[in-house]
Amino acid sequence: MKKLFFSTTGNSLNDRFTQPEFRRWIIVSIIFLAIVCNYIDRQIVSVLKPLLKSEFNLDDSGYAIIINIFTVCYALSYPFTGWIVDRLGPKLTMWWGIIVWSIACIGGGISKTVGQFGFFRGLLGVSEPTIFPAQLKAVTIWFPGKIRATANGICQAGGSIGAILAPPLVAWLAINYSWHMAFVVMGVVGLVIAVLWKLVYKDPPKEILDEALQSTVSKDAVSFSWNQLWTRRSLWGVILIRFVSDPVWYFCLFWLPGYLQEESGLSLVQVGMFGWIPFLIADLGAIGTSMWSDKIVRNGIPPLMARKKMLTWITFLTAFCAFTPFINHAAITIAIFSVVALVCVSWLFTVGVVIAETFPVHNVASVQGIVGGFGAAGAVIFNFFVGETLDAPGAENIFFVMALLHPIALWILWKVVKPTRPNTGEKVN
Repeated sequence: MKKLFFSTTGNSLNDRFTQPEFRRWIIVSIIFLAIVCNYIDRQIVSVLKPLLKSEFNLDDSGYAIIINIFTVCYALSYPFTGWIVDRLGPKLTMWWGIIVWSIACIGGGISKTVGQFGFFRGLLGVSEPTIFPAQLKAVTIWFPGKIRATANGICQAGGSIGAILAPPLVAWLAINYSWHMAFVVMGVVGLVIAVLWKLVYKDPPKEILDEALQSTVSKDAVSFSWNQLWTRRSLWGVILIRFVSDPVWYFCLFWLPGYLQEESGLSLVQVGMFGWIPFLIADLGAIGTSMWSDKIVRNGIPPLMARKKMLTWITFLTAFCAFTPFINHAAITIAIFSVVALVCVSWLFTVGVVIAETFPVHNVASVQGIVGGFGAAGAVIFNFFVGETLDAPGAENIFFVMALLHPIALWILWKVVKPTRPNTGEKVN
């Protein structure tokens, strides 16, 4: 296996694997698989929500606490993992991240008490953020701007594919074996992916790196220090964007499968049959919007402007979300959240590319970590709100609020986010 990926002599297959233009797509493929695993691991609890509530004697508020143990740890860990990636690189950071989150997933499956289960969900939250700063850094240094959004979209499509696979896979494992097996199987899969990553990834050669840096704001080693980053208006812009928009995606991941069972009347088997539909549509649509924004770049529009234009054209589709509580039909709810999820995933894909085209390359992973942490923090607050109100009068306000969050993020994107680099005379790294 190792010879296959790293030998520079021998047959044509080995030669092909050593070509940087080919290797970068293999790297993308493994990142895609890792993110698929990452999302299935986190979404297992939403698919098994009624079973876990019964197993651990939880109500919706208790379930929200379990979700927030993961999300709080995720939010706190995210900025630190971005800082680590910018210093140690994506290879080592992602390797250890996948190992730890796989162990955490297996631990959740063998838990006997709610305390043990909560501990392993917290460990999952600490380790899972490693994938996204590492992924963005790898894409930024391996791909030029004219194909960067497409490569980034393929990587991050793993999230939606994971969300697509989770309902049928988790339901099948729980029905045919036990809920414990869903956690254990995915943990073992993660360990296999970690080995693949360790064997395949290497930093790009100079000619590939130079080509990639031509479409960033820093074509040299200039970058902000950690403290300087926090004084930049554009950083606070992307922080606010993720803080206000991420809660809608977290609702799709952690609350929608349970909502379809408890409010729309679907069984666990039916959720397994149909609950993946919004995520498939989101995935295909978001890859399409990523390719669309790359096409705008190839037509001569500056990369950052191209991303802003594309997001403007799709954002207001989230208005459909406000109608959800007034149409108590599972098929219509799935249709509405298919559109909403498409917008959510397009934003998640594209904001990462915006970061790559707004900040110096040596700060990209740190910024991604910071904004991901704040996005998760927004979800923590929203999860408490959902847990307290979903079964109470006024629950329709949840959906009205979600309809407004992405338009607010769009306003921030246009008003605040601009290319940023150290000023002349400013001490830099």
